[in-house]
Amino acid sequence: MKAKHSRKTRSRQLSLMWGTVIAVVVIVAVGFIGLRLYLMMSRKLDVTHAYAIEEMHQVAHVSNFTLQRTDGIAETLVSTADNVGQDIIHLEQEEDERGLLFNMNTREAIYARGIYDRIYPASVTKLMTALLCVKYGNLGQEVTMTEADFDLGDDAQESDLEPGDRLTMQQLLEFLMAYSANDAALAIARTVSGNVEDFVALMNEEAAKLGMTGTHFMNPHGLHDDNHYTTVYDIYLMLNEASKYPSFVQSAALDNITEIVTDKNGESKTLYEYSTDKYMTNNYSLPAGVTIMVSKTGTTDEAGSCLALVVQNGYGESFAAIVMGAWDKDTLYGDMTKFLQMVND
Repeated sequence: MKAKHSRKTRSRQLSLMWGTVIAVVVIVAVGFIGLRLYLMMSRKLDVTHAYAIEEMHQVAHVSNFTLQRTDGIAETLVSTADNVGQDIIHLEQEEDERGLLFNMNTREAIYARGIYDRIYPASVTKLMTALLCVKYGNLGQEVTMTEADFDLGDDAQESDLEPGDRLTMQQLLEFLMAYSANDAALAIARTVSGNVEDFVALMNEEAAKLGMTGTHFMNPHGLHDDNHYTTVYDIYLMLNEASKYPSFVQSAALDNITEIVTDKNGESKTLYEYSTDKYMTNNYSLPAGVTIMVSKTGTTDEAGSCLALVVQNGYGESFAAIVMGAWDKDTLYGDMTKFLQMVND
């Protein structure tokens, strides 16, 4: 009887223990989901107000286009009001999403919504990192990965590279653009400028040169920082400038990469990665007659799901198409597809 009672007691204790474990897991899961929803619901509170260039330069009466007009820059750019084409295209989550569709050949704005509002860019930041890589870096230079390149936090997108691996800047650029590897961003930054801090300063200098009056960078990868922001129009300016470099375009249109690198022991190893662009991996279908020339994705809780493209239509015309702030991938690619269906009309 005692043995039977003991077994029953242990059984009740085990049931109580597992019940407690399950309850804790459920509470943690619900809390995580609640926190994520809170961040997504509240992200627009910090970023919807337009950037005041007057505050940056401590002058009055400076328009968004002042820097763009200097040195003939505006002659090759699309200039438009904040909102255009609202009767043509309706975004799924118009309260939160911002986007544009520009014909880069005719300099026509087909669609624009909130394009001068301050937003968080997530990994779309890497457009600037890539631009500086091809403009100021040596793509043939060999780089050795360091421990610091992987000091990014648990949820950061990282490649399968390891400390001590050796590869070229060209390969890092491909990891950066195709796989959106944050470790590649840090390695590029310290290689171009000597350290990450000086590279970030260079990012902001380049932004000023391009007339990106609503942008401030804090890092080369786009992991969230309250003081790291941009606008949809400024993303267009980055796309427009970076697309002038063939090495950038080549890296920004890859659907997958196969990289042979040298490990810390001098042995060769092969790494494979697929593009983070779900059009590239056929998870979503491109409209007929549309070719992606440049692609950059981005996702954080604060920024939402983001995609910036340069595409060509069947007539060889180039278009900038950007959607920022979607709540999920279905919404992001659904709304981007609405844009891309317009380019052959």
